[in-house]
Amino acid sequence: MTPDKKVKILATLGPATDGIEDIRELVQAGVNIFRLNFSHGSHADHAQRHAWIRQVESELNQPLGILMDLQGPKLRVGTFSAGKVQLIRGQALRLDLDPTPGDARRVNLPHPEIIAALEPGMDLLLDDGKLRLRVDARHAEAIDTTVLAGGELSDRKGVNVPQAVLELSPLTAKDRRDLSFGLELGVDWVALSFVQRAQDIREARELIGNQALLMAKIEKPSAVAQLRDIAELSDAIMVARGDLGVEVPAEAVPQIQKDIIATCRQLGRPVVVATQMLESMRFSPAPTRAEVTDVANAVAEGTDAVMLSAETASGEYPLEAVQMMSKIIRQVETGPDYQTQLDVNRPQAEATVSDAISCAIRRICSILPVAVLVNYSESGSSTLRAARERPSVPILNLTPNLQAARRLSLAWGVHSVVNDRLRQVDEVCSTALEIAQAQGLAQRGDTVVITAGVPFGQPGTTNSLRVETLL
Repeated sequence: MTPDKKVKILATLGPATDGIEDIRELVQAGVNIFRLNFSHGSHADHAQRHAWIRQVESELNQPLGILMDLQGPKLRVGTFSAGKVQLIRGQALRLDLDPTPGDARRVNLPHPEIIAALEPGMDLLLDDGKLRLRVDARHAEAIDTTVLAGGELSDRKGVNVPQAVLELSPLTAKDRRDLSFGLELGVDWVALSFVQRAQDIREARELIGNQALLMAKIEKPSAVAQLRDIAELSDAIMVARGDLGVEVPAEAVPQIQKDIIATCRQLGRPVVVATQMLESMRFSPAPTRAEVTDVANAVAEGTDAVMLSAETASGEYPLEAVQMMSKIIRQVETGPDYQTQLDVNRPQAEATVSDAISCAIRRICSILPVAVLVNYSESGSSTLRAARERPSVPILNLTPNLQAARRLSLAWGVHSVVNDRLRQVDEVCSTALEIAQAQGLAQRGDTVVITAGVPFGQPGTTNSLRVETLL
């Protein structure tokens, strides 16, 4: 399949896309990497979907990435004797460790770490931010609050604590079981939820090792404050705008998104913009104009990938959602200002051979009518550095390493071809030109830029650049 866009699509699987035919159609419509959401479904469900993806990958001869998204800690209030209560602005409400069903005066908060972290004056958000409480006093086993924004509160609604860092691991016992299962399946990426600080990444990395790459979800104000430290320790970042939009003012989310994309591009980390991108397409065959603009803005800002959640997992129009997202991406990428904006926001190169070659590629592509950049890479690291530069042409990654190709399915502009003979290619240039033509990325008379490492086949040795013409 000849690539026709540079920004990748990450699609969540669920009941709406529950078969190999559905997955094949989504890939043909533009999906590059799939998300298995471990907040829902059984291990058997995820294993079946994993097998379907791998079968489609083999049939289409196209490396497909698989990301497992861990649920993370779910903070919730307890239950009410009547199932729900109506909270009125200005009333008092106590939250305590007593598991007894609550009423309009008190309710169980089964999280001592929240009580320990709160201070008078802090806010507590309930039910995705619909209700807001102000902390008045903290006791050993309870907090006293005043309702600032009232409404109905029912059993086990979620709790957000935007102004405190909780002494809480991002990996619950369930997450650890899920992680072990996912790594055994062979997922390519692990998304870590509820990241608060850099130490959370170190904790997860100790469990994952080199079995998969690690993506940190930025959805807490404390994670935004430590963004660079978290990004440096992670392999990729997700702008998880759902919980982020609850815990910070809604009007702050667009600028935070821009800052995260800029930071990730500077560090050479792939970045995904996620949540409610085409939300109305859960129930409608067409998106709203605002949603189209949202996706277009993320593409224009330089993101590596955009994500579909419920649209493809449980919506009524999963294929149409992917087709629409592909159309938006292609429309932006063919616009007159897209490449100019990417060049203006180009990150500062590091003093390395790989970055020097990547910068040279970008400059060559602005002078010569280059059709494609072909990069030989064992690990994918040099291909990722090339993608960081956002060249004006596609990046054809040639590798003998299927795992590396799957992981690079998230990276901007990268199209991978896997072949074991690439470990010992004698004619580097002729092979690159042959594959570029076979993939539909170049034709006779086209200029092709080729990068590789000498000695050939050793990871991390990219040090040569050739400009060739396909005869």
